[in-house]
Amino acid sequence: MNLVCNVVGARPNFMKMAPIVAEMRRRGMPQLFVHTGQHYDRQMSDLFLEELGLPAPDVSLGVGSGSQAVQTGRILMAFEEVCLQKQPSLVVVAGDVNSTLACALAASKLHIPVAHVEAGLRSFDRAMPEETNRVLTDHLADLHFCTEISAIDNLLAEGISSDKIFLVGNCMVDSLWTHLERAVACCPWKRFGYRAGNYGLVTLHRPSNVDDEETLQEVARALAELSEVMPLLFPAHPRTQDRIKRSNLSFGATTITEPMGYLEFLGLMAKARLVLTDSGGIQEETTALGIPCITLRNNTERPVTVKKGTNQLVGVSREGIVSSGLAAWKGNRGSYSIPELWDGKAAGRIVDIIECWLSNRSCHTTVSAGTPHEQVQELRPFGARA
Repeated sequence: MNLVCNVVGARPNFMKMAPIVAEMRRRGMPQLFVHTGQHYDRQMSDLFLEELGLPAPDVSLGVGSGSQAVQTGRILMAFEEVCLQKQPSLVVVAGDVNSTLACALAASKLHIPVAHVEAGLRSFDRAMPEETNRVLTDHLADLHFCTEISAIDNLLAEGISSDKIFLVGNCMVDSLWTHLERAVACCPWKRFGYRAGNYGLVTLHRPSNVDDEETLQEVARALAELSEVMPLLFPAHPRTQDRIKRSNLSFGATTITEPMGYLEFLGLMAKARLVLTDSGGIQEETTALGIPCITLRNNTERPVTVKKGTNQLVGVSREGIVSSGLAAWKGNRGSYSIPELWDGKAAGRIVDIIECWLSNRSCHTTVSAGTPHEQVQELRPFGARA
């Protein structure tokens, strides 16, 4: 029996893995669902599992918080025990958090194949711990599931064999299309006295932004200035809230709240006039939704959101944030399109490939870009396409 181990650990993993877990359950595939506990409080973990329809984890490692090294080490040791006991045929990890790298490394050391969902994304900024996690995970993985063409180019440039690379679409967007109607029906903006389409939404969590006091001050001044013109809602990560309190900064009239569940936040994002963020996943979600996204970073590992989508990289200067925010508020947006294969069927393509790979330990057939997975007769890696 081939047992597939699907791993989650932090909030972004849940949206990426939920469609895959659901598709495997629908097909009756044996799977083991492991939660490392990298995110562990109700708002950051349990509520997301419930709203996304994920089952209770078969194994909860409960590693909790810690420094990058401590957290990664704890996950590595705990997940090794899971692999030794359960002997999965394949470990599936997603994204770029510490759980992603630690579980991929533990599996690889035990000669258990690894599949990486959202492979190949690169910011080319090694100051970001996520970049280290992405690169190392990709060089451990046996199957690489890519969301955009740039990711394929990055993997090929790094010497990854083309027969391991598949363009499948975006599982985070799968989750978005699945839950969007229910999220909007909740009208979460009413809780804050807002009107749909008449507020801005803010997220901020990257260490480069919240741990550097000078940068955080610059961002706070920009949001305070924007809040004089537009209602701003800022659901803040617990770590971000802690930095804000320590710095004693004013964000003007910006409403700062506790973290939100998936549905409430998705409903708010879908009806926002603009979003200001440093999150990679939100760059993708706003592109799918057609919502202007002001990204408070100098780089992105998701360039398709800038080339085709609604995303703008504006850095962290007060002037850049304010001018871009005001322009978006006034409705100054260019044309955009939804990237290739972001059609809500990525998980189906991934599970098709995994089934084929498990049966043969290789796939020699083809997925044509844009072909619905229900109609796919053959699955072939990127390098084998005509």
